[in-house]
Amino acid sequence: MRKKPRKFSRRLASALALLALSLATPGTAAEPLRILAFGDSLTHGYGLAAGETFPEQLAAVLSAKGYEVAVLNGGNSGDTTASGRTRLDWVLAERPEIAIVELGGNDGLRGLDPSATYANLDAILMRFRAEGVAVLLAGMLAPRNLGREYTAAFDAVFPALADKYGVAFYPFFLDGVALDPALNQPDGIHPNAAGARRIAERIAPKVIELIDSLGRPVQRVEGAGGAN
Repeated sequence: MRKKPRKFSRRLASALALLALSLATPGTAAEPLRILAFGDSLTHGYGLAAGETFPEQLAAVLSAKGYEVAVLNGGNSGDTTASGRTRLDWVLAERPEIAIVELGGNDGLRGLDPSATYANLDAILMRFRAEGVAVLLAGMLAPRNLGREYTAAFDAVFPALADKYGVAFYPFFLDGVALDPALNQPDGIHPNAAGARRIAERIAPKVIELIDSLGRPVQRVEGAGGAN
């Protein structure tokens, strides 16, 4: 008399199929965590060669620290907060889990109304929250030649929004780079390759804190340590 097939093999096959499905599903450890760098020319990499832009250098810094992530370049040269706001559908199609929001520099250079800058960034942060995207807001400072009243109002936009939404906050995107000729291109506004690297190194700890706060498994780079 033939024995009935044992159920163990079926259960094993089912378990293996589920494992394969989970590894192929976006948002699992099999797919690098997707970080969107969303900004203007400072993010896009005006005047920089491939491999020198802020998103690429941030990816390299994070990889050296053991975090295998995909940093997406969502920068667009010339963007104000208003034009960045119009691109939200496009950048969200990239399915980011984290967004580094770097916008506002062109608003300040053009002397645009800080209340409009606030309203646009407010809408951007609200949309990211609705889509379940964790945010690191990078602040900007107004040019000092626009007067105390304007600079005070503009500079206050970013910490106010960070407090309102409870998002991670990096007070000044160009911290340690602005006004340093060795770290900027001849225009004195856009970082050169060394400047972009400096920004990536300085902001990386904030990005890592945000990654770790997600509680989501992240691929680790074998042999990586605490290199800068």
